[in-house]
Amino acid sequence: MELVVSLNPAVDVEWRVETVRWEEKNQVLSERRWPGGKGINVARWLAHLGGNPHLLIPLGGPNGQEMASGLQREHLSFSRIALHGSSRANVVVTAAEGKQLRFNPFGPAVSGSEWRQVLSTASKELHTSTLMIVSGALPRGVPIDAYAQLLKLANDAGIRSILDCDGAALRAAIKKQPFLVKPNEFELEQWWGEAIRSESLVIRAATALSNVTGGWILVSRGPKGGLLVGDGQALICRAPAVRVQNTIGAGDALVAAVALQIQKQSAPADWLRWAVAAGTAATECLAGDLPKRSRIRQLYGQAVIRRSEP
Repeated sequence: MELVVSLNPAVDVEWRVETVRWEEKNQVLSERRWPGGKGINVARWLAHLGGNPHLLIPLGGPNGQEMASGLQREHLSFSRIALHGSSRANVVVTAAEGKQLRFNPFGPAVSGSEWRQVLSTASKELHTSTLMIVSGALPRGVPIDAYAQLLKLANDAGIRSILDCDGAALRAAIKKQPFLVKPNEFELEQWWGEAIRSESLVIRAATALSNVTGGWILVSRGPKGGLLVGDGQALICRAPAVRVQNTIGAGDALVAAVALQIQKQSAPADWLRWAVAAGTAATECLAGDLPKRSRIRQLYGQAVIRRSEP
């Protein structure tokens, strides 16, 4: 079982409009809603790819109930930590030409007792897990080393972990040496503290981060594909050319695909090829939708790996 910890999940709401008119009324042509946030996206993708995810999620209020109902409809397994505050809803405004505006509230504050319940539940769930994934922004109220605390639980249980976060939470968590970290280029640049303007600099920064964690670094690079560094290797995979409809959740698709390949004990080159294939397939779909698995296999066949010096 893959334990996916999503501390700040959300109802994702997409409003489609003809165009965005500033300081004027904007007619919403359609609305779609689904359980979202990075961790839930990872779990949905894992289930779609054939994994066995189990979510650990704090939920509260009407939005929390909507998410729980949505997860049940999708037959996703989850443990719910009841929050006093209401879970958030993220709004995406998509114009006809494909450009998007995204509005992400901070979400509810998590109390000390609620956070202790998260840690207690995670400790129990790790007994039946073979991998832990922690993903997304930290909610208000939890300590900045919240992910570090969760990674320590995984380390103590002898369980590999995957980390997908940024900023101060990332800097605190990498001290616990997760098996794999998945930044995008901007998040990697934030951690490194210098501008990254070339592929060679991406490799250098990813190698520096790998030296800190002792593990693997998977850098998501949007239309440029992905880059995997670790164990003395630097692997590069260009994304196949596709018609992009949406970029929401593409990074989460990468995380799910690489997690599944790690579970299967595949070679690192296959981690990267499947990750880029899944992320690319995600961009061909509407936000919240999942592509056919046959399409992901097709894109995997088109993904070409090349090696570079780390």
